[in-house]
Amino acid sequence: MGTPKFAHVVLQTNDIAAMRDWYCTLLNGHVVYEGHGLSFVTFDEEHHRIAFLRPPVKLDAKSPTAAGMHHFAYTFDHLDQLLGRYLELKADGIEPHIPVQHGVTTSLYYRDPDGNFVELQIDNFPVPENATAYMIGPEFSADPAGVAFDPEKLLAARREGVGVDELITRSWAKATSPDLPDAVEVLANG
Repeated sequence: MGTPKFAHVVLQTNDIAAMRDWYCTLLNGHVVYEGHGLSFVTFDEEHHRIAFLRPPVKLDAKSPTAAGMHHFAYTFDHLDQLLGRYLELKADGIEPHIPVQHGVTTSLYYRDPDGNFVELQIDNFPVPENATAYMIGPEFSADPAGVAFDPEKLLAARREGVGVDELITRSWAKATSPDLPDAVEVLANG
């Protein structure tokens, strides 16, 4: 028996158009089908990766104190790709709610029109075994959430030629962005 792979996520919403457009922009996606209170979007070889459902009743607004999914994440292969997408989204008026240097990933958390968190990230380790070793090590154990950072400072440093290996560390984030809010607090309270 095989292990299944993740196929798609469906979000229910009062405003399919706003959600569809936002996710198509965020993920460079396109609509595969839309109608009957549904919209199916893909950004890769799969027939759909995210869909939107508008139920026949008005939905309550998302509450940060409600149980349920906190976020879902999409990963890039390289920091330059993540920064490139950051610039594209910023030009479209979409800015991160909070950037976080987790140590294991470098992450930009965005909020969709309904208030859901979506993480765009890179893995900071080339192989999963190294990431796992970091996660059971002292730095991650002391603070598994990580620290906030300023993406403009990250972009400027990269443009100045600072190496990726230096930029994807918590020490760099702490040194360049010491006055930012606590990442856990922002992620927990929205």
